[in-house]
Amino acid sequence: MKEGDKVKIGDEEWDVLSAYSRAQAIEDGILVDVNAVAPDLIKNAGIKFHVAMTNTVWGEYVEVPEGVVGQDWKGRLWDILSLFRFAAKGAATDLIYFSVLVRNDARPPKEVRFKAVCGPGDDTEPVITIMREDED
Repeated sequence: MKEGDKVKIGDEEWDVLSAYSRAQAIEDGILVDVNAVAPDLIKNAGIKFHVAMTNTVWGEYVEVPEGVVGQDWKGRLWDILSLFRFAAKGAATDLIYFSVLVRNDARPPKEVRFKAVCGPGDDTEPVITIMREDED
């Protein structure tokens, strides 16, 4: 959907006055394009749609915090993607909740809840967005 498009709601047709595209959100840094950063992990996880995640998820749960040893960002990303894929396998809706154990300091890992939404991309193709459970 782009500015100037027509949208039919019920029996009425409306002009789209403003739209914020997925591509703009990636360009602005609101979303991280996981396919561009780690296409090998997407493929190995068996995910067929384009995947992006919020910059909050990337910054807090993919990037390795200073002082955390024995981890790298690819391993942390793999954990999120593979556990998403397992949850998605049995899902019957476009909204999937799943958990990942994440260690961000010297304490034992803690469970972090995520949600993934499968919806239309900028060209109405199916895309997946992974975010924290409390994000929209």
